[in-house]
Amino acid sequence: MSPLVVFFRTLSKSSAVCFGIALALTGPSFQGAATPRVTAQKSPTEQAIDGLMVALKDSDAGVRREATRALAQLNNRRAVPALAAALKDADPELRSVIVSALGELGDSRAVPALRDALKDESVTIRGRAAAALGEIGDREAVDALIAAAKDKSPDVRKRVINALGEIGDERALDTLTQALKDEDASIRRSAAMAIAEIGGDGPHAHPHPHPRPNPHPNPNPHPNPNPNPNPNPRVRFQMHEAMQIHTDVRVHTVVR
Repeated sequence: MSPLVVFFRTLSKSSAVCFGIALALTGPSFQGAATPRVTAQKSPTEQAIDGLMVALKDSDAGVRREATRALAQLNNRRAVPALAAALKDADPELRSVIVSALGELGDSRAVPALRDALKDESVTIRGRAAAALGEIGDREAVDALIAAAKDKSPDVRKRVINALGEIGDERALDTLTQALKDEDASIRRSAAMAIAEIGGDGPHAHPHPHPRPNPHPNPNPHPNPNPNPNPNPRVRFQMHEAMQIHTDVRVHTVVR
């Protein structure tokens, strides 16, 4: 086993990463693929990412899926263009995994590919594409999401509404207002929340914080403040006098 393969197994962050890298490096299709030129300046991690991007074109769909999951978990945005190009894959399950991976990476370069995915024949992919666009939060996706708000699938419409709320662009207010009349109650609720997110100033833990009346931690100017000040000094004097009288009383034992 080559040292590079051993490194990939120890580098893996999870079972998906480990499995994806192992398949990418040991699978027969990888051996015949055009390997990117590896220069001396590239770290082993970058070499691994190069290998995973090549594995996105593997003849086996399972390898392509695991390579996608591995790239998402490695969280390297250098893979975004390769993943976006792979959204044209014929395997719907792979496209679904890629869409979720692009959302996790959060790179705006994926927006054009995800906008196209809003028109995918798969309901799952359309819904995940909407959610991914919401995670990325790029306003370039607003128009495409507005058009997708009329999707025939209630699940897709709900994800679109949520994404518009997350992006927070006022252009979506008319669409969200129309969604308040949707036949699906969950969509109407989502639309109301999205409108609040866009129209409000955002969540504040303390909208109107009150300043401290005294900025000093100890408002008492005396060096040795009394922790229990007596509001009535006269009562204190009377109590002290009574205690003094009590202590002056001597008890004599009478012996008979």
